[in-house]
Amino acid sequence: MSTIQLLYKDNHGWLCRWLRQRLDSADDAVDLAHDTFLRLLRRPDEVPGIVEPRAFLATIARGLLNDHWRRRTLEQAWLETLAALPEDVAFSPEQLVSMQQELQQLDAMLGQLAPKAREVFVLSQLEGLTYVQIAARTGLSDRTVKRYMAQGFELCLNAMG
Repeated sequence: MSTIQLLYKDNHGWLCRWLRQRLDSADDAVDLAHDTFLRLLRRPDEVPGIVEPRAFLATIARGLLNDHWRRRTLEQAWLETLAALPEDVAFSPEQLVSMQQELQQLDAMLGQLAPKAREVFVLSQLEGLTYVQIAARTGLSDRTVKRYMAQGFELCLNAMG
């Protein structure tokens, strides 16, 4: 039995329960547990050095949980935006799917930034806050806000080119 198979056998049930405590869906917990082990399968070189398997698995699962909640928030904002549109504004199903895919691509791109850098970039670009307002809201220095914005703009430029 391989190390990953042993990890799965010994920890899958525990990880599902751990995730279930943090989610409102047993199905989502099982999906994220499987995704956690898929990450290990994609990076087998990290597996032999694991000293505390449950701490290691929980760290991977936390990242997946953050991605899950971010996607849920994005989906909810999308649905609220659609519901707030005037009745005379209608999009074809194809247009709706295209817009949702573009939002998911944007989310994936911003997901490459550190959480604080992503927050700063979103506050600037989507909420229209100035760097000074962002610094006041987040408790970051003006210099850090500028550095995070530069990271966000660099990411956007790389995505375009």
